[in-house]
Amino acid sequence: MMRVLTLCVAGMLSVASAGLVAQAPQGDQGRRGGGGGRGPAAPACTTVACDVQGDWERNRGLLVGLVEAMPDDKFGAKPTPAQQSFAERVTHVANIDVKLISTLGGKTPAPTINAQATSKADVLTALRASMDYGAAVLKEFNDQQLQERVTSLPFLGPTASRLRVIYFSMTHSQDIYGQLVVYLRLNGVTPPASNRP
Repeated sequence: MMRVLTLCVAGMLSVASAGLVAQAPQGDQGRRGGGGGRGPAAPACTTVACDVQGDWERNRGLLVGLVEAMPDDKFGAKPTPAQQSFAERVTHVANIDVKLISTLGGKTPAPTINAQATSKADVLTALRASMDYGAAVLKEFNDQQLQERVTSLPFLGPTASRLRVIYFSMTHSQDIYGQLVVYLRLNGVTPPASNRP
């Protein structure tokens, strides 16, 4: 059973890492092991917990960098009138991250997220608070604890491993990241991770 679980965890990490690596630019820096346009290279890890923390930091860098790149006066921008504003999509990420991470059973207290934030400063404050919270909670768990099952949000089933909850949170964030790239492009801004050296 433990071997099957270990293989499942390894598979999840491979899929998540492949997604992040596939997005990385293929310039010289990327080939030499640097992070290229996607931020610094991942740390040299020997544990699953370290891998997870490194992926969280890479995810944080992508999202925060993207939000910082949007001009202050474009946080109310929408691709179409029916869609949420840029600010609403970003605060959605912050809210969902906090909700998901708070189900892991960590000791770090969850921040209060201003779901009504509209200014660049307030939206970045909310996003950074959610990312800081996630980073702190992830550091509370070792490899064995990451495999333990918790009761999370209902759509994840009756129980889920902590690792699954964490990677669902990051996958959700990357889904919204892809949407936010369109908001930037429609407003004439190249996402920082798409800038080639």
